Amino acid sequence: MTAIDMNAIHRRDRRVVLAGLAGITALSWAYMIYLALRMSAMPMPMPEMAMPQWRPWGAVDFLLMLLMWAVMMVAMMVPSASPMILTFTSTHRRRQAQGNAVVPTAVFLAGYAIVWSAFSLAATLAQWGLHQAALLSPMMVSTSPVLGGVLLIAAGAFQWSGLKHACLSKCRTPLGFLLTEWREGSRGALVMGMRHGAYCTGCCWALMALLFVGGVMNLLWVAAIAAFVLIEKIAPQGVHAARVAGLGLIAWGGWLLLDGIF
Repeated sequence: MTAIDMNAIHRRDRRVVLAGLAGITALSWAYMIYLALRMSAMPMPMPEMAMPQWRPWGAVDFLLMLLMWAVMMVAMMVPSASPMILTFTSTHRRRQAQGNAVVPTAVFLAGYAIVWSAFSLAATLAQWGLHQAALLSPMMVSTSPVLGGVLLIAAGAFQWSGLKHACLSKCRTPLGFLLTEWREGSRGALVMGMRHGAYCTGCCWALMALLFVGGVMNLLWVAAIAAFVLIEKIAPQGVHAARVAGLGLIAWGGWLLLDGIF
């Protein structure tokens, strides 16, 4: 096969994968918009009922909330994972031309999704605990300035941590990740997807916790966090942006904390 043929195949692969990722992301955002519209159409509570005195969750409530978190993570994280997924596709195509086994890109993506689904379970459990403690409003926003301040300060401090930047470096260098983590076969692709998902989660978990500050169903806030995660991972100055944002989050959290205490 000539170099021209291979380039044409690579371009076709990129178009197919990008179309698939765009479709998955669009469907996820459509579901989030649907949920937000349903919640906004609910009758407003009376002033005396404005505190989050909800009924206890049942099994169905928990599963629906878990589904919401899982879909939201797809909507937020797939765009920033696209460079890694495209790099995997191109690398695998080259190895396939050398006689290696065929492995669908979907296997790598499935490994990535497994890790973020586990994070979604942890987030659902955290939300259940905050719900039980009456610390969330009906729109899933923290009702406690102290809680909001602590989350912001913790997220801001994490932006400066060694763990954050070790994980971020893996997310910012897709080819470097594949060169050090490559495994053959479908099982290997799944493991690589899971390992990349673990680095991605290690990089972004504290930012995801800020959804409880701005509102889990506040789509502008969700989109803002997703956009910042994308900037961190692909912008030339993404590392510096992470640190500057950390200072801003600490300042915001300190202001909320003081407001809550005094």
